[in-house]
Amino acid sequence: MRFTPRGVGVLVAAAALFGVGHWAGYPLLLALAGAAVGAVAAGVLAAGRRPRVAVVRQLYPTDRIERGRPAAAQLRVHNPGTRRQPGFHAGDRVGAGLHAVAVRPLAPGATAVYHYELPTGVRGRHQVGPLTLSRMDGLGLVRSRLSTGDTATLWVRPRTHNVRPPAGGHPRHHHEGRATDRSLRGSLDVREVREYVAGDEVRHLHWKATARAGQLMVRDYADPKQPRFTTLLDTRLAESVFEEAVEIAASLLVSAARADHPCRLVTPCGVDVGTAGGVSAARRLLDELCVLNQAEDRGVPLVPETLSPGGSLVAVVSEGTSAADRAALASLRPHYSTLMVIVFGVGREAPRVPGVTVLVAANAAEAALKWNAAVAR
Repeated sequence: MRFTPRGVGVLVAAAALFGVGHWAGYPLLLALAGAAVGAVAAGVLAAGRRPRVAVVRQLYPTDRIERGRPAAAQLRVHNPGTRRQPGFHAGDRVGAGLHAVAVRPLAPGATAVYHYELPTGVRGRHQVGPLTLSRMDGLGLVRSRLSTGDTATLWVRPRTHNVRPPAGGHPRHHHEGRATDRSLRGSLDVREVREYVAGDEVRHLHWKATARAGQLMVRDYADPKQPRFTTLLDTRLAESVFEEAVEIAASLLVSAARADHPCRLVTPCGVDVGTAGGVSAARRLLDELCVLNQAEDRGVPLVPETLSPGGSLVAVVSEGTSAADRAALASLRPHYSTLMVIVFGVGREAPRVPGVTVLVAANAAEAALKWNAAVAR
């Protein structure tokens, strides 16, 4: 709540009238000063009164939408009181902006419904609401901003393109072919030996490692025939290509998850999200990419130490990738059944990574086409 320029002028005039009236002994001036202060006080009470309406907001078609797709909000304003509610102008908060809403007068118990489009051009998690009413008293002395109603969250996800799911992982033995049964889970092949966590199978305890480490260690089993897919997304990219990189990463991860492949999203800035396959995994990965930001520290290495081997790996980088990062990518080749690098940029020759398939694209749509062609081969 704040005073308008007119309200400030009235208060200044009231102070002057009071001073002159008190010094000169004029009761009329004192009365005028009191009336001015009373008018301002009445304005504070009028402007600070909350609107007696109930606001319910729904997002259509869903609270999660792909960037650029149409989305809308339905606003239901209800008068629960026994008196007529006068109309008012308000703004419904949408992210950092306001959408103007002219609420018409409501009879007792009446409900009005309003629809408007939501901006979906910027990826991210955006708050919609509350309804913000800018109210002013009848004399224009005091203005206040009052909020009413609930809020909703709009998740604007990255766009996804139609891409083929990645290939499977290493065969169990050299004489066996690639597995096609996606329902396989677990095996007697040890992926690593790690510290015991409550809930692990006691029969998987590794006694020799326990004796050496002085704490309980267990064998971590994995099925090498179960397709696994990891995307390494370089968050140090320039702003001009970062959104394109996020789009192709989202496309690859969603395709792999819907094909029931265990998926993992890794970035240099510390994001490391692993999921099982399925629709719920695709939803979780898209939510993570929805709020992913560029790395603040551009000096971190591309390949994090937490990156674990196995399955297929796709690295999404730019044409400015350093020689050290290219060497780190090349060193990963023996640890994955397939390793591809998607490079964004058209300014100069793509970085060469020994033993690695490199796809150069100017945008996510072109990267998706080249990925489909490479997988088909």
